[in-house]
Amino acid sequence: MDQPFGATGLSALRAALATRCRAFGVPAKQIEKLLIIASELMANAIRHGGGGGRLRLWREGSMVRCQVIDRGPGIADAAAGSRPPEPTTTAGGRGLWICRNLAAEIVIDRGPGGRGAAVTATIPGALAGAGST
Repeated sequence: MDQPFGATGLSALRAALATRCRAFGVPAKQIEKLLIIASELMANAIRHGGGGGRLRLWREGSMVRCQVIDRGPGIADAAAGSRPPEPTTTAGGRGLWICRNLAAEIVIDRGPGGRGAAVTATIPGALAGAGST
């Protein structure tokens, strides 16, 4: 799956993501986690990364990877979201922390050509022999 997105149509994109995960054999609980992760990453791309981006999903063995790429300034700190936000934080600052707590792994890189951000989340759960990219 490789799909551009913007501020509209996210509900349909999440539905397509869930359908693809089911085809990969991902258990429902893991799909729920992945949908939250994808939603948080897409919201960050819309808010901080130029108004949209690309959502990619693929399977590698028993792992499923979901990547959101944007055209914004990038994420300066590859460890962003590793620590919980301050309890007094009133707006934002929780998305990457939530993603890190739901995913088996989060990798933050620069986007293609060194522009923007590419955040890849990995979850376990694909059943061997179910579906493919």
